[in-house]
Amino acid sequence: MTVVQYKVELAPGAIERLEETLALLEDARWMVLEDKLAGRAWLAGYFETRTSAQTAWQGLIGMADGRWFSGEPEMNELAEVDWRESYKAHFKAWKFGRLNWVPVWERGTFVLPPAEEVLWLDPGLAFGTGNHETTRLCCERLVKFVEKGRPPQDRRREAATLIDAGCGSGILALSAAKLGHFARITGFDHDPEAVHVSEENAALNDLAGRVEFFVSDLRSGLAGRQANLVLANIQADVLMKFAHELTGAVAPGGELVLSGILTRELPQVRECFAAVVHDWAVDSREMGEWADLGLTRLS
Repeated sequence: MTVVQYKVELAPGAIERLEETLALLEDARWMVLEDKLAGRAWLAGYFETRTSAQTAWQGLIGMADGRWFSGEPEMNELAEVDWRESYKAHFKAWKFGRLNWVPVWERGTFVLPPAEEVLWLDPGLAFGTGNHETTRLCCERLVKFVEKGRPPQDRRREAATLIDAGCGSGILALSAAKLGHFARITGFDHDPEAVHVSEENAALNDLAGRVEFFVSDLRSGLAGRQANLVLANIQADVLMKFAHELTGAVAPGGELVLSGILTRELPQVRECFAAVVHDWAVDSREMGEWADLGLTRLS
């Protein structure tokens, strides 16, 4: 298999505005790669043909500012092994609490510490690695939710449920399955390809059938459903548009975790949800230029 890589270096300070544009474009073939130690970043896209790469680039620059890019774009044909190798420079294993997110190429060498769990990640054109701050914020909230748990005498403990709204690669739902706290986990996305990739990643981790993945939009996917933990890593304007649906899916005493929010958007998102559920407990955290919002339904 040959993959066409389209790559261009980014100018300093361009990442935030470019990522906003990519969120609007909703083309999972594009991604931002960062080398934070060197202070450099690139826009990279992976395509089946040179023609599709050029078409995608023309569509992107029609929405972007030319000053965001430094130098001329490069287009190269990569063999599958070279394409996969290109990810390794930007995707490293990481952990939080007792859960490890590890690239599958380290499967033969990674040593899992006692009493910990691992989720194997195999990067692909539509697959998230969890390295992005928005995903990490959600993963950390998920681990803390499980660690907090419920008192042992609470018989409802094993009945904990989770909804991953806009599941993408399935990383959040599959992480929840690895933690073993949830009796029922559902994940949905409006993109059939995302659901297909989620199911492939479930199989990669011996979790086939453990998570119910399906194709749906936010309104239909949340209708008639409630869970103890609802995760939504989606861009801010979409979160606000579906504030009633998202909060309505949270069971009494449950939590709603929102991510995909730029720090400068946080006050607006917080105000929007506070107006819908004014009596819920609210807190937020920041990681780089991104933020999350946690809301707890008190009754």
